[in-house]
Amino acid sequence: MCGIHVVLSAAPAPQRHDVSASPELKSRLCNRGPDYFGQVERQHAQTGWALKFTSTVLALRGDHVTRQPLSAPNGSVLCWNGEAWRIGSRVVGAHENDGEAILALLVNVASASSSDKDNANDVLDVFRSIEGPFAFVYYDQPSGKLFFGRDRLGRRSLMMRLDAFKEGLVLSSIAERCDQNWEEVEADGIYFVDLSLPPPQEQFPTFPARRKWKWLDGSSPDFVSTWIRGRRASFRSLFVSGIGPFNKYIPGPGDATPLTASSPAVAMLKDNLLDSLRLRVLDIPQPPLPTDGMSSSATETRVAVLFSGGLDCTVLARLAHEILEADQAIDLLNVAFENPRVVAQLKKEAKEGEVIDFYEACPDRITGRRSFAELEKVCPGRTFRFVSVNIPYEETVAHRKEVISLIYPHNTEMDLSIAYALYFAARGHGYCPESSHPDSQQQAYTSPARVLLSGLGADELFGGYSRHPAAFASRGYRGLVDELLLDVGRLGKRNLGRDDRVMSHWGKEVRFPFLDERLVGWAMRTPVWDKCNFEDGGETTGVEAGKRVLRLLALELGMESVAKEKKRAIQFGTRTAKMESGRVKGTTLIR
Repeated sequence: MCGIHVVLSAAPAPQRHDVSASPELKSRLCNRGPDYFGQVERQHAQTGWALKFTSTVLALRGDHVTRQPLSAPNGSVLCWNGEAWRIGSRVVGAHENDGEAILALLVNVASASSSDKDNANDVLDVFRSIEGPFAFVYYDQPSGKLFFGRDRLGRRSLMMRLDAFKEGLVLSSIAERCDQNWEEVEADGIYFVDLSLPPPQEQFPTFPARRKWKWLDGSSPDFVSTWIRGRRASFRSLFVSGIGPFNKYIPGPGDATPLTASSPAVAMLKDNLLDSLRLRVLDIPQPPLPTDGMSSSATETRVAVLFSGGLDCTVLARLAHEILEADQAIDLLNVAFENPRVVAQLKKEAKEGEVIDFYEACPDRITGRRSFAELEKVCPGRTFRFVSVNIPYEETVAHRKEVISLIYPHNTEMDLSIAYALYFAARGHGYCPESSHPDSQQQAYTSPARVLLSGLGADELFGGYSRHPAAFASRGYRGLVDELLLDVGRLGKRNLGRDDRVMSHWGKEVRFPFLDERLVGWAMRTPVWDKCNFEDGGETTGVEAGKRVLRLLALELGMESVAKEKKRAIQFGTRTAKMESGRVKGTTLIR
């Protein structure tokens, strides 16, 4: 995880307005990347464009802290915020720094190009070959082009200001303030500005040029095949999210085979998730030594799970247990809020003299403790720490302004209520037992883990929202396929940039195993009845139809209770929704 801030300015230095990062913005960039702060300046001599690059670094790859911005001997500069798990067909090892590997490829592209050749497509192909979450800004000095963008699924934040006092362009991981001129860079391709053209006389061009994503394998097939009841069927596919085709086949009578624990899709999901998790949880550098008095043994905790106790996050914790070294603990961050509206109602309903622990009465706390107990039962020998993150109302109010600024330009009450939960969970301040003994006292604890796992993406891929059975009820498989296609197609337009800004504020990096490109590609190619089968109400398998393939995997992993957990929105599970008034709608703009 890193912070990026880049200023492209057209005016001569004596006349240039200062659009550099302010002290407040520098502080926020350093929160994202506390391990290093660096700056580099360039000027495109032929046309007068001036560039100032600022980077901060959270070192999670390689055997050393890699200083950014990354500079090449040919004058090119790369600001890299991301994780390149694969570049082309090559897995990037944890011992090497992915940013350095990418810059080396970009320099090779530049050196292989003749001086009169437009190498934009070659540069673009380097970024198109990357699998993993990222945002970047790259100045290719030989060609005089400034490239920038976000990955296909928009998992890292990158903001843009085009006004820049009518003089240029500002790119940043985070906005300086709630300014209407800031907007998120779309995750629909890679953008670039040709600096070989002279600066405009009056104002910056309306928008940089864009090149679309290509298929991950470079091909563009029109048809995809699947096996249905022993025969091969081809169907027209739809290219989605720059990743691959979506299986739109609508089964005829008897075509949809029942989805059970022995179905191949369950084993394939497990294999894909394990592959995704290996990239994301193995060989994470040891966190810094503790400074708050906690035991140094806690530094063996390098991974934490954003843990509601629901199906998605608990399966991730269970599979991480199969991969991680035996001496590494896994922190389960479970957040609960004091909601004055709910507390007032609980007190009203309480019996005389009854003392209510409204944190323990929180829905996600109840579910979390139940799933934690099941994890401990099926994962003997693994230390799971259940971290109770309890947030008093006064603390929520104290951080309100900061959270609103972090999520901008998202600005609804629903954005805020979701962001509260992620913000405080990522901070990792809470309580956990002193030992595994049932009567052990709770003590203050701060998770040292700098990598957070999130289960986001499972609902979109496998039909976990209430609108999925509704679509099937109204229009059958056609309606269900259309709804799933809509969800997957807009993953890159979801709120991942918002979530990245909120959680990285604490020097943490959130990783999304369900959004691994190869897992997403497999899920899109899989027939709809092998993901969620609403024709069967659950009598055969014992689990509901929504996300049935994942529920069956939970059963196979020995977690019967988890397999039957209902979907619950984070703002209701943590009780961040409607804190002051039950009449506020999620779409209401923040005041």
